[in-house]
This record gives sequence, structure tokens and C-alpha cells, in this order.
Amino acid sequence: MTTDNKSSLPPQSPQWTLKFDNNKPILMLNGDWLAKNNNIPQLPDDIFKNCSANISVQINTDQLGSWDSGLVIFLWDVKNLASIKGISIDKDNLPVAAQQLVGLLNDRKPEPTTKPKYQFRPLYDLGEWTIHSLNSLGVTLQLFIFALKGVFKFLMGRSYMRLNDLLRDIRAAGPSALVIISVVNFLMGSILAFVGAVQLRKFSADAYVANLVGIATVRELAAVMTAIVISGRTGGAYAARIATMQGNEEIDALKVFGIPVTEYIILPSMLSLIITMPIMYLYACLMSIFGGLIVSLLMLKVSVIGFLYQTFGAVPFNQFIFGGTKTIAFAMFIGVSSCYIGMKSGRSAADVGVAATKAVVAGIVGVIALDAVFAVLADIIGI
Repeated sequence: MTTDNKSSLPPQSPQWTLKFDNNKPILMLNGDWLAKNNNIPQLPDDIFKNCSANISVQINTDQLGSWDSGLVIFLWDVKNLASIKGISIDKDNLPVAAQQLVGLLNDRKPEPTTKPKYQFRPLYDLGEWTIHSLNSLGVTLQLFIFALKGVFKFLMGRSYMRLNDLLRDIRAAGPSALVIISVVNFLMGSILAFVGAVQLRKFSADAYVANLVGIATVRELAAVMTAIVISGRTGGAYAARIATMQGNEEIDALKVFGIPVTEYIILPSMLSLIITMPIMYLYACLMSIFGGLIVSLLMLKVSVIGFLYQTFGAVPFNQFIFGGTKTIAFAMFIGVSSCYIGMKSGRSAADVGVAATKAVVAGIVGVIALDAVFAVLADIIGI
């Protein structure tokens, strides 16, 4: 708020004077008190050292010019120092708007909070970390269950998920990521073939380079590398998008209107990954084998037919089923974890970046951990 009674005159510097009339303090305010001029005077802490307690300080505004929040901040300092000395402020002579604004302020400014020093308490820290981890795991599983319920409601035509949102997420997670999936997996297959050719040549086993590329690609690398790329690219984008919605209070608006956030936001994100990642897994296998084929043609002088016959002869069909199953599990994990991190983020612009970083790190670590679990399960069931 700004009052400007003397806009035609040049601004006068704000000044204050504390005078006494029959031992009654009077605070004289002169000039223009405008925060934009950055010349609001500072108030000394001992301004009321000559005043007795339980007395009232009058404010004289006869020479007060234009004012805005700069005057209100100054008066808040006056009010704060007066309350410390047990002195009251007579605001009757202030402009009405200034009286209302000063009346909204507390008598005492809040004390600055200091961060407590870190104390080395290993058992306490371990317990806190365990509780936080279990709580996060429980909330993530709850989101996953809600998303599964949303799938059935979508199939029955009673879901809040919009088909346009699902198609948009499929396009962002699938076709838009084909270039980076192609480059990463082509190079991975090429590296495998190159390393395999160098080592196997020592044992005159060059022909088994195709077996190495095929088994490693279909069973492990295509699924894991695709999941890592999607986690860094799409998972981080999901977390940043939801964190931005948190900052803009769009999530709160959805809750106010009674729209389930899990169905409206999380379900299309998770479904888009479940639909696209198995397809990208097969595409990644093709690109990796193609990379291995190019290196083998250049280094081992094998034929195209011979390399493909050796590759697919070494990779049974159940390996494709195993890799595809892992890919679906990776997709569900990336979708739910990235959306959960976005939902738990703060409301500032900096929290958007933090949420994206957390989603990428959690996605990559989680994918590798899940792959280790699948490796143990595969050994148990004999795949």
C-alpha cells in the first residue's frame, strides 16, 4: 500500500526524532517513507532507554509524506522495542491503513531459529532411517495397489484416467526415447562383441562371440540398460512434473474436487511404462545384436547369416520371456517410485530439481537391486 499526497514534490528523506513533552515521549516522523527508495532509517536498540515503563509513546505524523510498507516495517521495529521495555504505542495519529497493518503484526518479532548441532547417535540414526524407509516402502506399495485398482476401474469405464493423458505419456516414454535407446544398446552390443572377440580369439573360439552377445543382451543388458535410460529420462521427468504441480497447488486442487490423484496422475504414468518398456526391450535386443554383428563382420569376417544363426540358436525363447518379465517389473518400479518422490517433494522451485535427482538415483539403484533379485530367482527356478 502506498499513499502519495505530494506526488508533484521531490521525495523527502525519511527521518525520525524522539522528543519529550512533560516526560511523555513523542516519535516525530518526517519525509517520505518508501521502501523502494531503500533509505528507511535503522532504529537503535536503545531508543527507549530514557523512557520509563508503562508509558505510552505518541506518534506525530504532521510532517509525514508518502509511505508504503517501509513505514510499516519501521513501526514494527518500534513496536517490538517498545514491548521489550513494557511501553505501549499510541497509533491514533497514524493513517488508518497504517494502523490496520501495524495492528496485524505481533508485538514481538519471531526469534530466528538455529539449526541444532548434529549429535553422533548411531542407534537413533539407524532407527530413524529404518522407520523412514519402512514408511516410504509402505506408501509406495499403497500407491501401487491404488494404481492396480485404477486399472480395473479403467477397464470397467469408471476411472478418472483420461485416454489422452495415457497416449501422451506413451509417446513421451516410447517413441521419443528410441534414439537414445538405439545408441546405448548399439554401443553396448559392439563393446561386448569387441571384448569377446579379443578374448575368445586366444582360445580359437571366435564363433562363440555371437553366443556371448545374444545371451548377455537378451538375458541382462537390454532390460537393464533400457530401464536405466528410462529411469533417467522419463522417471526424472515424471517426478519433476508432479513436483511442479505440488508447487502450483494443482495437486491440492485435485484433492479439493475429489479427484483421486493416483488414478489421474500416477496410473497413466505407470501404464505408459508398462506398455512401452517391453517393446523397447525387444528393440534394444535388436539394436545390441546389430551392434555385435557389425563388430563381428569387421573383426571376425563372419557372414551375416552365420552370426544370426549362431545367436538365435544360443538364446532359447524362455530367455526373452525372462527378460520381458524383468522389464515389466522395472517399469512398475520406475513409475511408482518416481511419482511417489514427486508427491513427497516440497513446494519450492528448488524442490523440483531435488525430486528429479532423487527419482533418477532411486530408479537406477532400484533397477539394479531388482535385477539382482531376478538373478537369484532365475537360478532357483533353473532358467
